[in-house]
Amino acid sequence: MAQYYKVDEESLGKRLDVFLTEMLTDIPSRSLIQKLIDNGHVKVNERIVKVGYKLRIGDDVNVEIPEDFFSSRYAAPENIPLNIFYDDESFLIINKESGMTVHPGANCIEGTVVNALLYKEIELSKIEDEMRPGIVHRLDKDTSGLLLIAKDNIAHAKLAKQFERHSIRKTYIALVEGEVAFDEGKIDEPLGPHPRDHEKRAIRRDDRGKESLTYYKVLKRSKGVSLVALFPHTGRTHQLRVHMAYLKHPILGDEKYGHKNTFPRLALHAQAIGFQHPRTGRQVEFSSVPPKEFLECVANK
Repeated sequence: MAQYYKVDEESLGKRLDVFLTEMLTDIPSRSLIQKLIDNGHVKVNERIVKVGYKLRIGDDVNVEIPEDFFSSRYAAPENIPLNIFYDDESFLIINKESGMTVHPGANCIEGTVVNALLYKEIELSKIEDEMRPGIVHRLDKDTSGLLLIAKDNIAHAKLAKQFERHSIRKTYIALVEGEVAFDEGKIDEPLGPHPRDHEKRAIRRDDRGKESLTYYKVLKRSKGVSLVALFPHTGRTHQLRVHMAYLKHPILGDEKYGHKNTFPRLALHAQAIGFQHPRTGRQVEFSSVPPKEFLECVANK
C-alpha cells in the first residue's frame, strides 16, 4: 500500500517520524512508524532517510507499507512480564493473562506474547511462519491460562500432530450465566463462520460447519451462576464460547456471545493441558489454580 505526501509550510521542520504519526492514523504507534522508516519503506525525495530527518517545504514523502508489515518480522522485542509456568529444553508453558494477544496480526504487532518472548531471547520454533514463532496453539485475547510454546521445529511438529489427532487433553474453567441443569453432558454441534459477522462463529448444520465437540461438568452452582469445567475434544475458534451460548448459559463477560457487563473480564481460563512429551514420549500434565475472582464469584453469591 503506497501513500504520498507533499510537505507544506505547516510541516516545515518537523521530524519525519512525528509527521508520519500524524498522517498515518491507521498505524497505532510512533514506534511502528519508526520501524517503517528504519526498514527502508519511507523515502523523502526518492532517498531513504533516518527517523529524525527534518522536513523541508516541497519535500516528497513516499510511504510503501508492505502487506506483511503487521507481522513479527517487524515486531519489536518488548519488556512485558510473562508468567512462565514451566520451561525445559523442548517447550515452555506460559500462564497468560486475560487481555493479552498471543501473536502479532493485522493492526496488532505490539504487546503480544511473541513480543515478550522476543525480548527474553528465548529460542523458538520456526515451523509455522514469521507471525507465530513457537506458537503451537492459541488462546483468545481475553482467555487466560496455560499456553504451550515450542522451542524447536521437531517439538513443534510433534505437538502439532497431537493437536491434529485431538490427543491433547485440555481443561478450561468458566463461569456461566444461570444454573446449569445437568451435572455433566456434551455439546456436539458443528461450528462455522457466522453468516453476517466475520469476527464471530456460529452453529452451522450446512456444508460450512465443522465437527465440534465439547464435554462439560458442573463444579458449583450459586444463585444464578455456575462454575463449570469444559473439555474440548476439538479446537475450533470460539468453540467453548459458542457452545455455552447455545446451551443458553453464555460465559460471563462475553460481549460477543453473551453479555459484556456480567463480569469484569471474559470468565474463561485454560486451567490444564496434558500431552505426550515431544522428547521423552512420556505423558505429562500441567494444571494451574483457577483465577481467584472465579472462586470469589461463586463463594459470594
